[in-house]
Amino acid sequence: MNLIKTISFPLLGDERGSLVALEANTGVPFDIKRVYYLFDTKNGVSRGFHAHKKLQQIAICVKGSCRFLLDDGVEKQEIVLDSPTTGLLIEDMIWHEMYDFTPDCVLMVLADQHYDESDYIRNYQEFLRGAN
Repeated sequence: MNLIKTISFPLLGDERGSLVALEANTGVPFDIKRVYYLFDTKNGVSRGFHAHKKLQQIAICVKGSCRFLLDDGVEKQEIVLDSPTTGLLIEDMIWHEMYDFTPDCVLMVLADQHYDESDYIRNYQEFLRGAN
């Protein structure tokens, strides 16, 4: 099973510069209910360490780069995000960890639901029980 599902966003723009447009249900395969971004992540810090019961997300490294580890409870795969034109689709029940952030990294995430703490699975053993 391929856990790494990327979406290529068209690069628009002209001689003045570049632009990427993100539109719900067009390039983004869901209604966008929440957008957040991570930046100024300290050297050596890892983030994530959770899965979601229902939430779907797309992570886009709009500046710099970082690594993702994706885990469905059976298989683990890694990917480097380093382009503002590539989104990583993180589906429900996928454990994810982010690390190796460059100092200039800005990681933007689009989510199909509003924040709901009860949707998080933060304990890996609990995740494994639910994934199998």
